[in-house]
Amino acid sequence: MIQDAFLTIATPNLDRLVAFYGALLQRSPTPYQPQRYAEFRVGGLRLALFYPKADHRQELQAAPAGALSLCLEVVDLDAAIAQLTELGYPPPGAVITASHGREIYAYDPDGNRVIVHQGPAA
Repeated sequence: MIQDAFLTIATPNLDRLVAFYGALLQRSPTPYQPQRYAEFRVGGLRLALFYPKADHRQELQAAPAGALSLCLEVVDLDAAIAQLTELGYPPPGAVITASHGREIYAYDPDGNRVIVHQGPAA
């Protein structure tokens, strides 16, 4: 029986992704093994970043960039946009407004899509 689930992202540049997600999520990774593994906890999610072992690098290079979307819920979308812009990764498109709230698509340094969402005003 499945007891837990978490998201892992393989990266050729672990330091760069650790810096990006550390700044975006405003927390340090725990545990953190430089050049190997970093884990961030956000709400009930564990986001793990890792540098793949040599025998797995080629298979991971074949995966298309941006094949996943990490969705982050925020209280203030405009502040999140400003933060992403300050980090050097501004959202390339306009804010999308839908019945479930407002959101933008941004991209981490490896090209993985990060959807930042703010629910509708109560």
